[in-house]
Order: sequence, then structure tokens, then C-alpha cells
Amino acid sequence: MSTVGLVGLGSMGYGMGRSLLRAGLTVHGFDLAPEQVARFEAEGGRGGALAEVAGALDALVLVVVNAEQMATVLFGESGVAAALKPGALVLGCATVAPAAARDFEQRLGEAGLLYLDAPISGGAAKAAEGALTMMASGSPQAFAAAEPLLEAMAATVFRLGDTAGPASAMKMVNQLLAGVHIAAAAEAMTFGMTQGVAPADCLRVISQCAGSSWMFENRGPHIAEGDYRPRSAVEIFVKDLGIVSDIARAARFSAPLSAAALQQFLAASGLGLGREDDAAVAKVYARNAGLTLPGEEGG
Repeated sequence: MSTVGLVGLGSMGYGMGRSLLRAGLTVHGFDLAPEQVARFEAEGGRGGALAEVAGALDALVLVVVNAEQMATVLFGESGVAAALKPGALVLGCATVAPAAARDFEQRLGEAGLLYLDAPISGGAAKAAEGALTMMASGSPQAFAAAEPLLEAMAATVFRLGDTAGPASAMKMVNQLLAGVHIAAAAEAMTFGMTQGVAPADCLRVISQCAGSSWMFENRGPHIAEGDYRPRSAVEIFVKDLGIVSDIARAARFSAPLSAAALQQFLAASGLGLGREDDAAVAKVYARNAGLTLPGEEGG
């Protein structure tokens, strides 16, 4: 494998593209934001129109938002699945429902292409370091084709099955926990404020106590510092916890904690905070309790 296309040069995809470049691969980067493409080209990436270079690609990595965007790239009006050379690999890194992952595998297989269900976790910093955690499932042939990519982009790869679907299912378990933990962190820090505990003190103490979590320690500083620049946006958890809700309903599984977290993210989106960092869910709690969060004292 030598030539790769990567669609989605956002906070995660950009770092993944750089990791592939460091591994010595030729990488064509694509994004709706021209400035991101220009930035990637300045660091050694290649450009061009996806439709024009598709036939030369050994692999196409999709780091887009959802299944709809994946389907558009692959099978839409200007979809490139038909232009990829036989045996090329599609690496699906978006968070999608397991059923969607299985559908992509089937449709691409019928076109003579390989598909690896490979959602990611770790954040932008890990993506830039080539140290992501990847949950992967697919055929042995897809894993073999993906090996150079996985080695370049991930520190840990969990092989979860020989068909698409299990990896996306595991990613939804992760997103359920991540969304609940972010909402719980926001609830805890704003609850502390009602008792005179400053968010910075809450973060300093609880990070060393049994009540902490990775999300508390990662998102807590955003709340304590009043910094809601989007590393991962509120809308991401509206989408992901919505997928969890859909899957749970289909499975006749009661998931009350994730449902409650989803309502808080929906409320944050309804307040116009959808593009802010997901820690902005704290603003829902603060608004309801009449609290003033750090950074909003003059608001």
C-alpha cells in the first residue's frame, strides 16, 4: 500500500493524515474547508479532486461525521465507490450504527472492494501522535490491507470480529459512557457551585478521588476555565446518544442514564450551543440553577 485518500480533515482526520504522512505514505486529503486542504498540502499532503484520484488509491479513509456523509462520499451522485480500483480498501472511521457498518461492507463487497469497520477514540492529540485507539472488525483480507494504516494511526487496535458491525457496536458502548460521563461531570461541577465549591477546586480535588473519570479530568478544565472552543462538539453527542437510543429501542433495552444525558445535550443544542465544546452542557445546568460559570461573569 502506498497511496491513500483521506476524507475529513477536521480535528481528528487532520492528525490522522499527518500520521499517515510520517509513515511514508502518499496521502491525498479532502475536506469541505479549502483552508484545511491547503494546510494539509503545505505539510506534504496531496490535493486534487477525489473523483480524479480515486482510481489510483490503494485505500480510502473516511473520517466524516456520520453514516449519511459516508454514503454520500461512496454512493452519492458523485460517489467514488465505482471509481476505486478492484480490491481497494475503504476504512470507515465514523461513528455509525452497526447495521450501517454491515450495509457498507455488503455494498462495497459487491463492488469488489474491501471494508474495515474501524471507529476511533482518543481525541485530536492522540490522532496527531498516531496513538489512537481503534475498534476494528472486518474480513481477514480487509485487516491485511489495513495493516500499514492501523500501524501508522493507532497505538492500540482491538480486533473484534471478521465481519463489519462489532466494532461499531463497541464504539456505541464507548459513546454511551462518554456522553453520560460528560453530562455527569457537568452536573457534579455545577452542583458543587450551589454549595460554594468553585469549579477549579472541584476539579483539583475530585481528580484525585474515586468519583473521578477520564471525561471528568479531560472536560473539567474546559468548565473551570470557561473555555468552550470545540474539541468535540455538543452536536456530536446529540448524534451519538441518539444512535444509542435508536439501537436500545430496537433491542427493547432500557437505557435511562444515556437517555437523560441525551436530553441535556439536546437542551444545550436548543440553547444554540451545538457547535461549542461538549462540556458546554454545563451551561444547561447553570442556566437552570441561576449560576454564573467561569468566563461568563461579564456576560
